[in-house]
Amino acid sequence: MLTESFVASVLISDKTPNTSLAKDAGIYLHDYLPLSSPKSSFKKSSTPPNGLAVSASHIFAAQAEKAVIHVYDREKRNQEAIVPFPEKITSIALAGPYDGAGILAMGTEGGVVFLWELCSGRLVSTPPCHLQKITCLAVDTTSNFLLSASLDSNIHVWSIPSLLSFAREEPLSPLRTLSNHRAAVTSVEFGHGSSSANIAVSGSEDGTCNIWDYHTGALLRTFLLSSLPLCLVIDPADRAAYAGYEDGSVQLIDFYKDHSIAHPLYNLNSELTPIQPHPSDRWEAPEHLPALSLTLSYDGTTLLSGHANGRIYPWDIAKRRYGNPLADFSSSSPITNMTMLPPSGFPTNPNPPTLKLNQIVKPSYQATLHDTPKANTNVPIAYKHIAQFTTSLPLPRFSSSPSPSHFHSALTHPSFPSALLSSSLTELLSTDSSSDNTNLQIATLEAQLRHAQAAQSATTKRMVALSEELRLRDADDKRRRGIKRRRRLRRLDREERRRRRAMGEEVVESESAKEEVDGEVDGVSSTTDELTDD
Repeated sequence: MLTESFVASVLISDKTPNTSLAKDAGIYLHDYLPLSSPKSSFKKSSTPPNGLAVSASHIFAAQAEKAVIHVYDREKRNQEAIVPFPEKITSIALAGPYDGAGILAMGTEGGVVFLWELCSGRLVSTPPCHLQKITCLAVDTTSNFLLSASLDSNIHVWSIPSLLSFAREEPLSPLRTLSNHRAAVTSVEFGHGSSSANIAVSGSEDGTCNIWDYHTGALLRTFLLSSLPLCLVIDPADRAAYAGYEDGSVQLIDFYKDHSIAHPLYNLNSELTPIQPHPSDRWEAPEHLPALSLTLSYDGTTLLSGHANGRIYPWDIAKRRYGNPLADFSSSSPITNMTMLPPSGFPTNPNPPTLKLNQIVKPSYQATLHDTPKANTNVPIAYKHIAQFTTSLPLPRFSSSPSPSHFHSALTHPSFPSALLSSSLTELLSTDSSSDNTNLQIATLEAQLRHAQAAQSATTKRMVALSEELRLRDADDKRRRGIKRRRRLRRLDREERRRRRAMGEEVVESESAKEEVDGEVDGVSSTTDELTDD
């Protein structure tokens, strides 16, 4: 049976007058399907908006107004580590496979981006790229691009492989900057595609929601919202986005509302014209409290919204209305983050993880790994990667089963097999010395081509003859069926004339009766009632 769960975190105020129980539990793991029920909780955490990241093995939570990150082990259900950093962490995002070893991206109050390799402890930091604190981060599905948004209204696009490269020669800098907003950016999200047509969506305090082509930096569309968007989430099929407002309502931003022939996001005639969503696309909430976090179910039919009173409401997207509260964690602790986990319970996993992160490696704040001695390589000597292999390593074959063919090896290789490259280079180098052999191969190929052409011509002739034979047979069958039908009609006519004579009625000779005198019609004896089918 498929099960679906989500992780929610709250921001706990120091002035909360409740018991220590409310302060202890700061992160909740909650089942959504098939039955909504709390599953477990993690203590001692107060997470700001955009400060939660979840993997298959760990939960990472930035702490409000603190320069630390709490790391929780999901399997052991306890706190694994408290990791300090040089600056206050304001937002985090996880790069890499969900069920493997990944990289934690962190934005700071000083506008710096940190990348922490969880399996090695390596920490890479950028220069202060933003003028003010970073409000949110986003990583695309390929883990190649990172978006950092800030209070300074700018969004930077980073290349994660470039940031992590050991052979980097140029200083760290963003690939491009998306700068169309006029106020602080509150939320930014990537689409779910993995091609060059993937999009990014951002919301700002200026009341706009922008759709970007982050590969080129082009602004595709601007939506004028009726209120301040606090959070965003994108439909799993990238058909629409949903924004949470200060009054708790939810705004549907439909990318395909116009139903035009051209793609609505790439229509050059309307990309510079702002669009205002229809008032019916704004769904009113039961309580007028800010919607601080949003997440979608796996199939995209249900939207969950976390509010400032600690309640989570489900929204039926098809009916555009909310249901009964799904959870009520704390009346004084707002739900600042929600993450829907991938569903579990599938019969097989098409992409099983190859690495498992059993325990994180804390970052080191001594001399950077780039400063350590190198032994004729760009990778430092002190660099270590600690993880567990979940599958068998590709060892040499010792069984009696046949080895894969050269074609299969080349087809499944990440780039080109070294043996294939070596043989190709050898053939190129030996071209001049083997011209006679090449001419012989060409003659052999020409002979094979002539033989194939002759075989094809003979096959064509056989097909034509077979087609003609089938046509004649079909015509003969039609003629036989016609004769059979006429015989049946004459038999019925004779029976009708006999009946009339027996009743003393006058009988008029029909044309078919006159033809019977000749004794044969169409070369078949009239005494035969039916023909026998072949």
